Amino acid sequence: MTNKKMRLGAFVLTTGHHLASWRYPTAGTERIFDLDYYAEIAQLAERAKFDMFFLADAHMRPLSKDSYPGYQIDPVTLISALAAVTTNIGLTATLTSTYNEPFHIARKFNAIDHLSKGRAAWNVVTSFNSEEALLYGFEQHVDHSKRYARAEESIEVVKRFWSSIEEEAILNDKERGKYLDPKKIHPVNHKGEFFKAQGTLESPTTPQGHPVIVQAGNSEAGRELAAKTADVVFTAWQTLEEAQSFYRDVKGRLAKYGRQPDDLKVMPGAFIIVGKTEEEAKRKREELNSYITPQDGLAYLSLYNVLDFDLTGYDINDPLPEGVGQNKDSTNPNMRPALVKAIAERNNLTTLREIYEHVGGARGHREIVGTPEQVVDQLEEWFLNDGADGFNIMAPHFPEGFKDIVELVIPELQRRGLFRTEYEASTLRGNLGVPIPTNPLVQFT
Repeated sequence: MTNKKMRLGAFVLTTGHHLASWRYPTAGTERIFDLDYYAEIAQLAERAKFDMFFLADAHMRPLSKDSYPGYQIDPVTLISALAAVTTNIGLTATLTSTYNEPFHIARKFNAIDHLSKGRAAWNVVTSFNSEEALLYGFEQHVDHSKRYARAEESIEVVKRFWSSIEEEAILNDKERGKYLDPKKIHPVNHKGEFFKAQGTLESPTTPQGHPVIVQAGNSEAGRELAAKTADVVFTAWQTLEEAQSFYRDVKGRLAKYGRQPDDLKVMPGAFIIVGKTEEEAKRKREELNSYITPQDGLAYLSLYNVLDFDLTGYDINDPLPEGVGQNKDSTNPNMRPALVKAIAERNNLTTLREIYEHVGGARGHREIVGTPEQVVDQLEEWFLNDGADGFNIMAPHFPEGFKDIVELVIPELQRRGLFRTEYEASTLRGNLGVPIPTNPLVQFT
């Protein structure tokens, strides 16, 4: 039995992670705009002692004219509401740095961190969908290399705002009539390539120093950004060897930024379908795959973040076309098509239907189908062999598929001593085991 404990996120995506989860009989499709629905899931995750409730975000559109588009509530607004109905679990929302200003980001997450008593986290992403530019009033999408440079500068400015008023600056001395200590206030004065910003937030640093920074991405730029700025990195790998290589690489970059290996938690995605028997788990997977229409299956594979190849007019029994999985633009690298192609080759998937049925759930992440013991065997192998510090758990559908994981997988993890039975701290940083940050503004004043 190990003394190490896994870190677990509950990765929540409207009706579930499977492409056709919305058609599953008990999926909460009709409840995706209902706060009570998300509160039930968050409270279930909290009872199971998950580290964090994790919300992705992307501006969605239907795969086809009449398919389910995956609409969702704004995640920042949602976690602010969930702060009132949870006590211990961390609350992570995705917000793109490509089309949001640092002051707005800093102000929103600082408020949620205060209201939740130190449980907020910002998942930093760079928008990959070129259509987002139009939504925000831009005619052209920001180039890939500039998106990461912008993200790095955005995080720097956000952190400065988070530290602009020290906690000790609030004197609240009613007798002397002094509310603030001016020496503890550090106005931001930033002029960079992408942003200009002056001034402070209207609220001080939070109980965990500042919100946790989560970053997702496997590219070179993404790894470097995670090593420099993140507390948690969310990633996607299929094999232990790939996961170990990434783990060593990103942890090995920390020292040059004055950081220790444990300062960054590596948490790959894990898509789990669990049953009391292996046969039951496989039947669940087959049922979910039966709900994927051929039209949606081909449209899904065509997406930029899947194969980035237009499969309109192909037959689902056709093989993968020549040229799929090759990087089209060296200045704008897209690693996901090569990853999906590798999955197809590794698993001997010979038709487009086999491919979309295989990746339509995990979407390039590790897929585990089996009994609680079989699921935990695979999680344990990665965890104990430097492939992961924990996992972002992806349920096939909500709420039933997630409840299966909570009731079957979590007890087995706890039985083996791999996961907590009680929260260790009151803040997300405390439960993740990442340090409280130092004030970056003191050196600038």
